[in-house]
Amino acid sequence: MTEPAELRLIALRNFPLVKPQDDLQSVITQSLADNQVTLENGDVLVLAQKIVSKAEGRQVKLADVTPSPQAVELAKSTEKDPRLVELVLQESNEVVKTRGPVLIVEHRLGFVMANAGIDQSNITHGGDNDSALLLPVDPDGSAARLRDGLQKEHGRKLAVIINDSVGRAWRMGTVGLAIGVAGIDPLWDRRGDQDLFGRTLEITEVGLADEIAAAASLLMGQGDEGTPVIIVRGVDYRSADRGISPVLRDKEFDLFR
Repeated sequence: MTEPAELRLIALRNFPLVKPQDDLQSVITQSLADNQVTLENGDVLVLAQKIVSKAEGRQVKLADVTPSPQAVELAKSTEKDPRLVELVLQESNEVVKTRGPVLIVEHRLGFVMANAGIDQSNITHGGDNDSALLLPVDPDGSAARLRDGLQKEHGRKLAVIINDSVGRAWRMGTVGLAIGVAGIDPLWDRRGDQDLFGRTLEITEVGLADEIAAAASLLMGQGDEGTPVIIVRGVDYRSADRGISPVLRDKEFDLFR
């Protein structure tokens, strides 16, 4: 693997609103045609988590949620809707920290994040802001199914990354983060390589999938851009099917906790 001299990011414009049970492979293929974009070997398709969750029916009506006593108590201290807090608890292994309105949990998939990644933006609501969108049940599996289907349909070697926007403990602002991958090793282990002066790198591991996700987020945007699929072209990566788990830091080495 080598550092790319140039990267190209291609947003699929006018991407349709995704509904439950939509076939994302077919929707993406139609959007590629509409945008007159042809996939090439090595392309990485970065998908916003929201369209995957929507297609997989992960939208929940808050009216159908009954908060537990723990959720009611947490809702008081965080000033959140207790039904939303209940969904957060259901999606989490543990509550890591709360402060004011901030509720940090370990998601059942191992991610440490605010509100278990549950969001209410860019989804359709009924009255009273009454819906929330959960993360996919198995983001790696979702990415693998899309990668396999698109590779077969288009005859190209591809990788797929499912991207979510997250905050960070020590910096302001959200960034793109890979929560599911297929066809790409999410970590680029550079230990043993040399720097410019011949010194051997001892601890350097590059979060390649996260860096690609962050780059794609520049075109995805956070508001009304409507560009949830980005093609990243020119990345040199190692094909692998390890999923996203290699980037998750073991709890005993997690300085945040």
